[in-house]
Amino acid sequence: MSSDLTARARIRDAAIQLFAERGVDSATIRDIAQQADVSSGLLRHHFGSKEGLRDACDEWALNEVTKIGGQFTEFNTLDGLTPQVQLLQRYLIRSIMDGTPTGAALFSRMLTYGEEWLESTELKVDDPQAFIAVLAVMKMSMFTMRDLMSRALGTDVTEPEGWGRMLRASLQIFSQPLITPEQALHAQAAVDRLTAGEDAS
Repeated sequence: MSSDLTARARIRDAAIQLFAERGVDSATIRDIAQQADVSSGLLRHHFGSKEGLRDACDEWALNEVTKIGGQFTEFNTLDGLTPQVQLLQRYLIRSIMDGTPTGAALFSRMLTYGEEWLESTELKVDDPQAFIAVLAVMKMSMFTMRDLMSRALGTDVTEPEGWGRMLRASLQIFSQPLITPEQALHAQAAVDRLTAGEDAS
C-alpha cells in the first residue's frame, strides 16, 4: 500500500488490511503484528493500543483518499482509484459502520469534507447538509451491500470486473437525469405539503 517500509508504516498497512477484511473488533493486536512481521510490543510502542492504531489508520486513510483530487464524487479523478485506494475506501466504510464513537466522528469528518467540496462547486441545493449526507450514504451503500451487489451482478464487486460494472452503472446514473424538471417540481411540492402537514400537527 505504501512505499514507506518503516515498521510503523508496515503496522499501519497491515492494520488497514485486516480491519477492512475483519473489522476492528475481530482483528487482534497479535494478528496485526504478525501480518506486519513485528512484535506486539513494537506495535504498542508505536501506537499505544489498538484504538490508537485505529485512530492513526483513520487519519491516514482519509487523508490518502481525499488526495485523489479534492472531489467528493470521484468520477473526475478515476486515474487515482488504484486497488490501494479502493482498499482504503473499504477500510473507511468498515470503520464508519462499526457503531463506535470513533466511527461516528469519522463519518462527521467526511460530511464536513463533503460540504466543503459542495461549496466549491456550482451545484444549487436547498439543504446542503442533507444533500451531502444522502450522497455519502448512497456511495457507502455500494460497499456495505457488496455481497448483495455481487450476487445481483454474478461477479465479485471487490474485484476489477465487478467493480468496473458497478462504477459504470454509477456513472450512467449520475450523468443523466432520472426525472424531468416538471416531475421534480411536482415531487418537491408534494414533499412540501407533507412536511407542512407534519409541522401543523
